[in-house]
Amino acid sequence: MARIERHVVSALALLVLVFVFGTTHGYAQNYSVLYDFGNRTGDPIWPSGSLAQGTDGALYGISTGGGAIGDGTVFKITPAGQLRTLYSFCSQANCADGAQPQGSLTLRPDGHFLGATSTGGTSSAGTIFDISETGTLTVLYSFTGGTGGAEPWPPISGPDGHFYGTTSVGGAPSGCGTIYKITGPGTGGFRLLHRFTKTDGCLPEAPLVLGTDGNFYGTTVSGGTSNEGVVFSVTPAGTVTVLHSFNSNDGFYPYDPLVQGSDGNFYGTTKTSSTGTFGPTVFRITPAGTFTVLYKLNFGSDGSFVHAGLVQATDGNFYGVATQGGSSNNCGGGCGTLFQITPAGIFSVLYSFDLTTGSDPTDAPVQHTSGTLYGGTFSGGTGTDQTCVSFVGSCGVLYSWAASLPAFVNLVPYVGKVGGSIGFLGQGFTSSSSVSFNGTPATATVVSGTYLKATVPSGATTGFVTATTSSGTLTSNKQFIVQP
Repeated sequence: MARIERHVVSALALLVLVFVFGTTHGYAQNYSVLYDFGNRTGDPIWPSGSLAQGTDGALYGISTGGGAIGDGTVFKITPAGQLRTLYSFCSQANCADGAQPQGSLTLRPDGHFLGATSTGGTSSAGTIFDISETGTLTVLYSFTGGTGGAEPWPPISGPDGHFYGTTSVGGAPSGCGTIYKITGPGTGGFRLLHRFTKTDGCLPEAPLVLGTDGNFYGTTVSGGTSNEGVVFSVTPAGTVTVLHSFNSNDGFYPYDPLVQGSDGNFYGTTKTSSTGTFGPTVFRITPAGTFTVLYKLNFGSDGSFVHAGLVQATDGNFYGVATQGGSSNNCGGGCGTLFQITPAGIFSVLYSFDLTTGSDPTDAPVQHTSGTLYGGTFSGGTGTDQTCVSFVGSCGVLYSWAASLPAFVNLVPYVGKVGGSIGFLGQGFTSSSSVSFNGTPATATVVSGTYLKATVPSGATTGFVTATTSSGTLTSNKQFIVQP
């Protein structure tokens, strides 16, 4: 519920804020609207969370509204723009299956996805669910609120094969949210690892990210020494360390996940800051906690109010979005921007959304293994569904941004032991495809032209993984970690 309310506030603010804007760089030819939500009965509306690539090469996502009931959906869209609603939430009695999903879907090695709803379930405190690529949904856990937390974010796979995540609220007595672990379905598979105390952070509004050291990293939007949010690390056993407390000058209110760059450091964004032009910040932080502001957006042509994290693409640069600002006057305060920033902090606006092509982008784009970036905007577009038109004025779009970025293979997961099975997302796989783990060859089993599996071979070491395809050799976009 908190997530959709934050989106609605941002969307409505577009109609009343006024700034002076610069010009967008000349990249508009790379941008395309893939799908306009809200033009069909039962369509998803208000897409939220980054998209996730499936084993079939399609993209999967969630919407906070729309569907048969109006409480959100899981949908599938092909790179060509063909969309299908896979599941409508609150389809079960008393919304036992959950309602208003939030966050991104997490692909499992079996081809299913993990996800979360912010409300619904047996106690109306949210659920963790499993859903297949064909739309079969199973509730793995229903949160009860109180000490266990509520409004969960989707879990990610840990180094032990179990799943770890956060809740936005709950965790009595502080109510600042929790960190949890799921080892299997039902209440017996749930373990509470940590309750935030405000001193070590409060209100995590994003999932965790697994670092190459085997620990998890995340952010909270408040708490810490200045009550403006923290960056923290947490071990699989639940020991939390505050790495940085935000202090307004370096930004505050980090809303979305960190991303670990190819240099081993973590990169992220803050919603805004309190100095100069009050612009959002892009920052870098080492696993040991050394913090650097890379760039402060100018609250105008660069974009303003960043609710999204970043993605590092195969050109080595990071890509992100600002919910407002940019060069368009169609939204009053600007419809938002798509931007690029180098690891050294060189910033470029790639595209300014103009309402018809989307507005209020609130989640980072994702890079498909073909190299193209895909993302969504919470509002904008040409959808005519009266629910979203009357509420925030528009229903949202899915978009692509193509700039000949290198293709790659994506691993599921990026950590494993010798003898373990690893999935490879890509394209052009054939019966003659082969793979290697940091130079050590492994036997590949081709499931389809977009998915293969391989066993981590004896002698494999941590490093990049390659796969041969019909068009050449592709390399993983980050290192695979071989566990002892």
